[in-house]
Amino acid sequence: MKLKRFAPAAAILAAGALTLSACGGSSDNGDKGGDNGGDKAVSGTLIGGGASSQEAAMTAWAEGVKADNPELSVNYDPVGSGSGRKGFLGSQYSFAGSDAALKDEELEEAKKVCGDGGAFHVPAYISPIAVAYNLPDVDEVKLDAETIAKIFAGEIKKWNDDAIAKQNEGVELPDMDIVPVHRADDSGTTENFTAYLTEAAGDAWKPGEIETWPKELGGESAQQTSGVVSLTQQKEGAITYADASQVGELGTVSVKVGEEYVPYSAEAAAKMVDASKPGEAGAIELDRKSEESGVYPIVLVSYHIYCKQYQDQETADLAKAFASYVVSEKGQKDAEAAAGNAPISQTTRDAAMKEIDAITAQG
Repeated sequence: MKLKRFAPAAAILAAGALTLSACGGSSDNGDKGGDNGGDKAVSGTLIGGGASSQEAAMTAWAEGVKADNPELSVNYDPVGSGSGRKGFLGSQYSFAGSDAALKDEELEEAKKVCGDGGAFHVPAYISPIAVAYNLPDVDEVKLDAETIAKIFAGEIKKWNDDAIAKQNEGVELPDMDIVPVHRADDSGTTENFTAYLTEAAGDAWKPGEIETWPKELGGESAQQTSGVVSLTQQKEGAITYADASQVGELGTVSVKVGEEYVPYSAEAAAKMVDASKPGEAGAIELDRKSEESGVYPIVLVSYHIYCKQYQDQETADLAKAFASYVVSEKGQKDAEAAAGNAPISQTTRDAAMKEIDAITAQG
């Protein structure tokens, strides 16, 4: 199997969900000269939860923010994007990590906990989604969008199927059952993966862009990113989709873009994002049908979601300090070293900081 190109995932920061007001927390401002969007360091605990794709990066961020704010603790529960957004909207978390932007109805619901200003997205983590497989002695597999769609729809069932073989001349593909592995939980990674299939695979992918995998498609499932990777590692013939930082030594698919097959890389993911358009409330609209050379099209932009206004100044200060560090050049470099993600561009950073600097307290 092909060796991974990303750094190993770090440990989970928090073992379970913690309950507190989405606008709650504790903070004592002190004159410590931190680079936190103001001129004072902060102390207290900021509680977040959501995308498991951010697990390795979040560990690095929680440690790195202490350089300027030594008494700021960040507890993050990697429960998945859907649960993270629900927790944020339900006053469980002060911020959410999500591999998908808030839907229109969620943006409206956010006003209940964030005031009339609602919530906004900070593009914090850019990463390719790897299509990863467990086939001993097969170093690389090339696939187009249509074939990937039919594999995960259960229509292509053998690794030596003609649709796969004709794209992999000279590769000895086994006469082995394909075992598609998908997320069991509501997942932003699933939403991004199926958004790619919806846009790029045409009629070969019928379920559309979905966050919850349809039971009728079959396959096997596991909770969170670590779960699908672990299950795929255990089963020869298995294939899954996962944040590339966590695929370990599984083989990975080179995806057809235009007339070439492109392996995943942070650089190819960043190139995809730079060519995309800004969306609502800080979100990014990706062009997943791009045929530009060197672009890797299965990309997730994972967000941090914050209130524009928190119920108290203390939590506003904690959120502003952490958010400022995460999007800073240092914060992005710290995450890249831990997870191998693609750092955001200066243009994206400037737009994010404009929103972060405006975080305040209600009333």
